[in-house]
Amino acid sequence: MTGQGILDLLEAYHGEVDGEPVQITDTDLIEQIRASGHMKATIIRVSAKIQLERNKTRDRREMMTPIQRRRDMAREAIVENLLEKTDIHHIHSVLALCGLPYKRTPDEQMHYIREYGKSSLVVQAGFLKHPDSGKIFAQGLPYGPKARLLLLHICTRAMRQQSPVVDLENSLSAFIESMGVHKCGGKRGSFKQFKEQINRLAACRMQIGLWNGSRSVTINTQPISRLDLWLPQNPDQKMLWNSSVTLSHDFYESLQQHALPVDIRALSALSHSAKQMDILLWLSYRLKELKKPYFLTWDLMKEQFCHSPERRMILFQNQFREDIRDIEEIFDKRLPLELSDKGLTLKPCDPEGLFVPPEKHLPK
Repeated sequence: MTGQGILDLLEAYHGEVDGEPVQITDTDLIEQIRASGHMKATIIRVSAKIQLERNKTRDRREMMTPIQRRRDMAREAIVENLLEKTDIHHIHSVLALCGLPYKRTPDEQMHYIREYGKSSLVVQAGFLKHPDSGKIFAQGLPYGPKARLLLLHICTRAMRQQSPVVDLENSLSAFIESMGVHKCGGKRGSFKQFKEQINRLAACRMQIGLWNGSRSVTINTQPISRLDLWLPQNPDQKMLWNSSVTLSHDFYESLQQHALPVDIRALSALSHSAKQMDILLWLSYRLKELKKPYFLTWDLMKEQFCHSPERRMILFQNQFREDIRDIEEIFDKRLPLELSDKGLTLKPCDPEGLFVPPEKHLPK
């Protein structure tokens, strides 16, 4: 940009909203005004209103925590913008209904079992070859939000590429940021956490169980059959060769039949909480084809979303209500559900208005 161009961008524009002066400071609005020609007065009036609303939003978000700010930004994106094809991600429906552990499990725990209705999931920890020493070393069970985001990202890539071989970006930082997570290094940084979960997912084996009332299918699989990936110590360092993840044939075939579409804008806003991610995935599955109200007792909800059976019911209920409030905030309190002293009622809704539409309503 020339020196004159910089001076033009710094030019101050002022408008009025309800008689109050507003200085227009955002670069995109200034550029629109500069390019408006004989419509400049009209564009200034419109830009002043936009600037005022942006200023109010920024002031409001300054008072929020980072997690609250992320939810608010997701709400704005979902309410004000149409669902784009790139917003739609996929995950295996059994992984959506039978989620991984919320938190790190004890090192000696080598398997994990979850069941929901006609679906079941068994995860067994495995081993990997160390990239430095070449020796085999044990991996724990995958867990938490990072493992869920990785599975979502890998399943989505496989569905989009229509291939079990998923190509990854040439730096781990781009891989992380592509999932809407800010990268950071250090002992507790997201970079180290993602490396750990990639290893755990690559080493584990899964049994995915499906039952239709008269026939059952059990898929014994290692979702990631090959991990061709060298992970550098620095999150900005390039990987040393082409990096890819190969899904096992059985898992890939099952994914194509049982892929659940989800809105990544909403799910990324909940990336701090594995439980809230699981609730949203579960709602995505339950609401997409609901024809009449569906009631679930608190006992059933606790069995599904409480990984600590000894936890008191009243504590679970209070926390679950908070989780639902957080999720509803993203959708501007428009979710078709109702909580009562007896449990949760899901209500039918217009498929066009669903936060995760059925496949026939997805963008082409």
